[in-house]
Amino acid sequence: MRKAFVMQLKKGCEAEYQKRHDEIWPALKALLSESGVYDYTIFLERETGKLFAFQHVKGNGGSQSLGSNPIVQKWWAWMSDLMETNPDNSPVSIPLEEVFHMD
Repeated sequence: MRKAFVMQLKKGCEAEYQKRHDEIWPALKALLSESGVYDYTIFLERETGKLFAFQHVKGNGGSQSLGSNPIVQKWWAWMSDLMETNPDNSPVSIPLEEVFHMD
């Protein structure tokens, strides 16, 4: 299954966002893999700060279904100064509907 969503980065936070993802926590990476995420890419549109996330997922899980996990909650809190967030520190995330795929 493929999943995609968009998020919003705060202006001027591009380098720090990149740095934190370059140093992604091993526990978070393991949790994502265990939840079925086997390919996860985030793209940045620098002009607007829009983040486009794309995942290949085994099953129906994915990163968006891990919000109750303490590791994810800690990550969200750590990233909340860089992104638009909800009151629980989760990133404001808008799921995208797949309308075309070419194999």
